[in-house]
This record gives sequence, structure tokens and C-alpha cells, in this order.
Amino acid sequence: MLIAIAVYGFTSTVCAQSSPDLKFRNWALTPPMGWNSWDCYGPTVMEGEVKANADYMSKYLKKSGWEYIIVDIRWYIENDKAGGYNETDARYVIDKYGRYQPAVNRFPSAKGEKGFKELADYIHGKGLKFGIHIMRGIPILAVDQKLPIKGTSGITADQIFSKELLCDWLHDNYTVDVDKPGAQEYYNSLFDMYADWGVDFVKVDDLSRPYHKGEIELIRKAIDHCGRPIVLSSSPGETPVEFAEHIRTHANMWRMVDDVWDEWGHIYRLMNVCQKWYPYITPGSWPDCDMIPLGRIAVRGERGADRMTRLTKDEQYTLMNLFMIFRSPLFFGGNLPSNDEFTLSLLTNKEVLRMHRESTDVHQLFRKDDKVAITSRNLRTGDIYLALFNMSKNVSPAEIKIDLKELGIQASCTVTDMWSGKKLGTFTNSFGSSFEAHASGLYKICK
Repeated sequence: MLIAIAVYGFTSTVCAQSSPDLKFRNWALTPPMGWNSWDCYGPTVMEGEVKANADYMSKYLKKSGWEYIIVDIRWYIENDKAGGYNETDARYVIDKYGRYQPAVNRFPSAKGEKGFKELADYIHGKGLKFGIHIMRGIPILAVDQKLPIKGTSGITADQIFSKELLCDWLHDNYTVDVDKPGAQEYYNSLFDMYADWGVDFVKVDDLSRPYHKGEIELIRKAIDHCGRPIVLSSSPGETPVEFAEHIRTHANMWRMVDDVWDEWGHIYRLMNVCQKWYPYITPGSWPDCDMIPLGRIAVRGERGADRMTRLTKDEQYTLMNLFMIFRSPLFFGGNLPSNDEFTLSLLTNKEVLRMHRESTDVHQLFRKDDKVAITSRNLRTGDIYLALFNMSKNVSPAEIKIDLKELGIQASCTVTDMWSGKKLGTFTNSFGSSFEAHASGLYKICK
């Protein structure tokens, strides 16, 4: 029986366990790519809107490698509203084992205690994959009602919770005390249910700041236990770099920063943070730049009014150039059916996506006075990739030049602009260009 009722809540943890089998890295050998409902619908997305974005992805983006459709935060609230959290009248939907269920007034296919099974089947039928967002921890409602933990003999929710290290911005859950009997079984029960629904991806929020080592390990074990290849995304940032080895041993992707919105300052800060994470870009475990705030966002979102992105075209290219050459997971935040041709072109460029999918040895060559050069290479083709950025807020134009020997090029080479496909000519010794403030370029270099 499902229960809809009002309350408030939260989450957290600490602890250490043995490292898991790293076979989960095979589930994301290239950076995951998809759509997430957060930037355009906040906590209010409806089933019809999810399906509309899946339809668009299947028609226009699937052939370019885009495949995940993610329902973001608070899909278990019947009366949530854009821009608001921690309502005193929130109506939660939860089952008899203390596990959140989709609100049927927003997700009609969940009727009859089917959860997200039918929505997942719809998305799988489009040749795509389905994912959800959850908060770490256990619902306050489950604790208050002393609901049983599935898979245990008599352990109830009030026996495994803690009020320590609660989330400071969303009060739905308590922390799971990782040292209590029943803690692992609770997370197992969640991921067994998600596997039954057909979930392929789970974004777990409030794991990284502060870093909840113990709960991350419970989640990793629960995914391995459920028997379904579910990609684990740890959110939000800033994930402490001192835990880099731990997070890459347990998650497929992890956020480096807090939410990235359509503001230049967010891109500027992201460029700074990326410098810590180049050594950890490896198949199956990816530092995450966050969602792509392009196209039509904030339809009913958490930040600002309904709008097309406020980033200029130069800034949009700069954001995409950074995400692409850094090999970040790509999760588009705008409402896909509202895309214009320019926005679509940013998501479907074959050469750029090939670089994102196949490149290796990603590293920053230099950052001098807000002039940045990042490079990578394709071992299959021998191509070298180069991104040049003028990150300055007011220095415009700026000449950015690179010594080709830094790329291992001793003789002449040809350079192609990757977005336009235009060959720029043959170069020896050096290559460079002039960029306005906030502008950038992305190039393929052939020896």
C-alpha cells in the first residue's frame, strides 16, 4: 500500500569497506550522454514531458550517441512547485518498506504500484536508457512511521537513521547510519526495486560535499547486488580531489562543482576546477562538469524565468569545447523539443563527438593570463585535438598561440576547425588565433 502524506527531512554518513569489483566501469566506457529534466523542469517534471524529450532524442540525437533520459529530483512529491523546497504541506508517496514511489498525478503509468516500470519500458522501446535522481539517506516519513526494512528480520527505519550530517538544502531524508544492521539491506531494497523497474542510471544527490564515504560504499554494493548494470552518478560537487581514488573506485561519474547555469562566472570557475581532475579521466569513471544549460531552460525550473539560455553563441561554444575536450559526461538540461537549429548543431557534430568518445591523454598545456590551451589525441587515427580559450572577462581580442613541438609535431601539419569542418591550412612551428573575450576554438591537427 502506498502512503501520501506531509513531512520534512534529510541524509549522510561515514565508514569504509572493501573495494568493489571494478567491472562496473564497463558500463560507461565512454562518457555517458543524455538529457536531464532539472534545468528546465526542476522538481516538477511530468510523464508527458519526459516522453516528449525521449521522442526528440530518439529522432534527432540517438544516432549521435545520446541515450539516457533522466527524471531528476523529487518525482515522489504530488504537489511540488518550481523554485521551492521544504514545504510544510509536501505530499510524499512512499511504499510499506519506506521507499519513495512516483507520484501518480505526475506519472500516471505508475498507477497500481508499478513504479517507473512502464515509463522505463517506453524509453527502452525508443532504443534509449532510463534514469532517476535520488537523495542519499532514508525518508523522514519512513523513520517516523517505523516502517520495516525489506530483507531484514524485524529491523525498522527508526533503527538505521541518524540526524548527523543532514543535507542543508533539502529536508526529505535522514542520514543512514552505515554501522547499523539493516543499513546495507535498505539500500539493497532500493536498488533491487530500481532494477525491477528497468532503471539504467541513478544520480545520487548530496554525496560529495561533504564527502559521504560510507554511504557511497553502501550504494556501490547495492548496485552490484541488484544484478543490473546501473550507472552511478555522484552529485553534486565539489567532490574533494583527495577522495579521487575512492570515488573512481565506486562511481561511474562524479560532479566537480555545484550546479552550472547559464552564467559566464560558472564556466570560468569550472575551467579552474577542471585543472585538478585531468589525471582521473579514464574509461568507466568520469569527472563530471554538470548539465549543459543550453536551449530552453527554466520552463518551471529552479533558477530564473522561462528562457532560452543567456549565454552568447561564443560562450555556448566555449562551454561545449570545454565539456567535449575534457570528456565530461554530457547531460543536456534544456527542453529538447524547443531546440533551434543552432542548439541542435552543438549536439550532433560528428567530429567533435568522435573526439569526445575516442580521445585520450587529455591535459592542459598552459593557462596564462586567462589564455588556456587543452589538448588530447586519438590513438586510432593519430589526430591531435586542441582547444584554445580566451577566458578573460574583458581582454578582447587576445592572441593565443601554441608551439607545435608541445604537441609532438616536429614538421608541418594541417589544421581543421572542428565545428565548421573548414581546413585552415598547413602550419609549421606554431599555430594560433585571435579570440574575443569568452570565445574559443576547437581544432583537429593532422601531421
